[in-house]
Amino acid sequence: PLRGPGCHVGAVMAAIDFVLPGVEIIDSRYRDFKFDLKSVIADNTSAARFVVGGRPRNVEGVDLRTLGVVMEKNGRIVAMAAGAAVLGHPAAAVAMLANHLGARGQEIPAGSFIMTGGVTEAIAVQAGDQVAVRFQDLGSVAMRFV
Repeated sequence: PLRGPGCHVGAVMAAIDFVLPGVEIIDSRYRDFKFDLKSVIADNTSAARFVVGGRPRNVEGVDLRTLGVVMEKNGRIVAMAAGAAVLGHPAAAVAMLANHLGARGQEIPAGSFIMTGGVTEAIAVQAGDQVAVRFQDLGSVAMRFV
């Protein structure tokens, strides 16, 4: 398990069994994804579903901070980013979670599935759209909306 306070990126990296590419599907009720923090929390962060793919990869030899991501919608590139878009390093988001939980006497249980946060802005989709997201060194995730 990961515990705070004092959890840091190095502790998170040491605790990771493997990484996978993943995409969160949001169902925001807010026009143009404009909302304040209280509203998005009350709306369960607009989370609807998630899709994972690729193959499990040991974190050794993968620089999550500089890992590139390319998102295509209907064959056209709509977003590009790197892992550093998540608090400077994706593991920083997990450390922050562990520290928040630790302040409440809780921990992240071993074996937990964690999505660290979006590296790109949200992209609106509608029925018929196809989205593919390529993650450098990890593989890709693709979906079609109906």
